[in-house]
Amino acid sequence: MSEVASKEVGSWKPFSLWMLVSAAIVGLDQLSKVAIVKWVSLYEKIPLNSFINITHQQNKGAAFSFLADAGGWQRWFFAGLATIVSVVIVVWICQLRKERLTVLTSGLILILGGAVGNVIDRIRLGYVIDFFQVYIAGWPFPSFNVADAAITVGAGLIIIDALFISGRKTDES
Repeated sequence: MSEVASKEVGSWKPFSLWMLVSAAIVGLDQLSKVAIVKWVSLYEKIPLNSFINITHQQNKGAAFSFLADAGGWQRWFFAGLATIVSVVIVVWICQLRKERLTVLTSGLILILGGAVGNVIDRIRLGYVIDFFQVYIAGWPFPSFNVADAAITVGAGLIIIDALFISGRKTDES
């Protein structure tokens, strides 16, 4: 195999690894939702401590139940939007496969896994299963799931990368 062909094959290994990590996030998200549906009744709240409950809720909208009562069209809108975003992220990660942008790529992988986890729910059920409920200063924060947590952490990593890593100029430039 020529050196060029060997480098090209080698550049796909990180991409494959990142896709496996994303698939693991999807798997963990879906397994946790199956467990919640099986063991926690709808709207039941199981306190873990003074500020975290495990609950079982069905979110037909987006973050903070945005558009939850919109009449049903939002199911396909959010599923389509998440699918488009997921395809864009896969293409972006594919383009980054030769670069060593670990923080940016990690953020993208987390967002991809979370988006796919939630789009599976939207297509299969018509809603997203949420089950973590956190109280901040005594007020309940909207419930979320593993996919939502991955998306949030991923967005944070992308912001960190943009502010402190990728945007910085090296001494050589």
